[in-house]
Amino acid sequence: MTEAAATTSAAPRYQSGFGNHFASEALPGALPEGRNSPQRCAYGLYAEQFSGTAFTAPRSANRRSWLYRIRPAAVHDAFRRIDDGRITSAFGELAPSPNQLRWDPPPLPREPTDFIEALATLGGNGSPDTQTGCGIHWYAANRSMRERFFYDADGELLIVPQQGGLRLATELGLIEVRPLEVAVLPRGLRFRVELPDGAARGYVCENFGSPLRLPDLGPIGSNGLANPRDFATPVAWYEDREGAFELVAKFAGHLWSARIDHSPLDVVAWHGNHAPYRYDLRRFNTMGSVSYDHPDPSIFLVLQSVSDTPGVDAVDFVIFPPRWLAMQDTFRPPWFHRNVASEFMGLIEGVYDAKAEGFAPGGASLHNCMSGHGPDGATFERASAADTSQPRHVEGTMAFMFETRTVIRPTRYALETPLLQSDYQRVWRDLKKNFAPDAAAPRGRRGR
Repeated sequence: MTEAAATTSAAPRYQSGFGNHFASEALPGALPEGRNSPQRCAYGLYAEQFSGTAFTAPRSANRRSWLYRIRPAAVHDAFRRIDDGRITSAFGELAPSPNQLRWDPPPLPREPTDFIEALATLGGNGSPDTQTGCGIHWYAANRSMRERFFYDADGELLIVPQQGGLRLATELGLIEVRPLEVAVLPRGLRFRVELPDGAARGYVCENFGSPLRLPDLGPIGSNGLANPRDFATPVAWYEDREGAFELVAKFAGHLWSARIDHSPLDVVAWHGNHAPYRYDLRRFNTMGSVSYDHPDPSIFLVLQSVSDTPGVDAVDFVIFPPRWLAMQDTFRPPWFHRNVASEFMGLIEGVYDAKAEGFAPGGASLHNCMSGHGPDGATFERASAADTSQPRHVEGTMAFMFETRTVIRPTRYALETPLLQSDYQRVWRDLKKNFAPDAAAPRGRRGR
């Protein structure tokens, strides 16, 4: 390793903003001036374009970065198929059911397990081949990736840590992300995952479609939800390291491995808008009702992957953060509902305000298209008797949802793991019949 090369002890450094055209160099003068691909690059580097959208995509949607690296990404041995482990993108193996599903958290592994080995697919839809839909995974790892690197040619990765931090050493820089933060790694970006806190657990949404973006705010106005300035993109950082390494690729739904004699994290400088980033969920500016009724969960939208149908996203990333509830004469928790979207939920910390028990941090639930769901019996009784003349602070919690426009098909692993709760439907069985046709209607609620 050269003296100028970064080491694993280097502190991550960031640039703020979402979708900006960034320019960053780890050595002075490494970025060329006036052209993207000069005849000769400074320091003997190679110029390489890293594209995340079609070349002809509209300028507002186009994502690409120019990288100036020690060796081109093409320099490695041939790939060969390896065992996929618990990763899959074949979501048609089993017929999905309309049943509501819920899982206990995965235990931390006893055997050495790195991030790739830890990934287990719970479900998904669409296909990497058609670049539509998503895969949903969780991970429980206890070993850093040392001589191993990974990239996903199938989709962009949204990583949601639930326990323990991750240090993501990527081609474009270093990112550290901990519970209550998320990281997004573009399709095809090469990276290594280190575990600074030891064992780690969390969730991953593999987005096969258009890159995630901030939603338009519409009537909300120019402020609110996730603010662009709170997103952090790394500055240039590189390794000049040679040795016997492995490059693992996820391509067309399967894992492939190639020998590589150098670290692929050798980008000395780069510029563009196709880059990894992190976001602190605690910075989300929550909107809500201050009169009556619980708003639709779309007001909790952090990121979206838009589809070819206006107003209907392929994938939404929604959070349920700490917030004040001030609605009067209103059932304040999320109401009972059925909808066209399919919802995968996870819990990072605390208690989700629509469930009294059984939904633990690190666990998950799946409510597919038109499957009825909502508060359990205990939550309903408590909320129905609450004093809504006083505001209530929901605190110490953070839940999230991967929401899709098509059915999320559980995998064989998801349906056969002992972590699947066998009697999830019991949470609604104690919702007793309250119908009293002879009772007087409550006053003061007309017109609502």
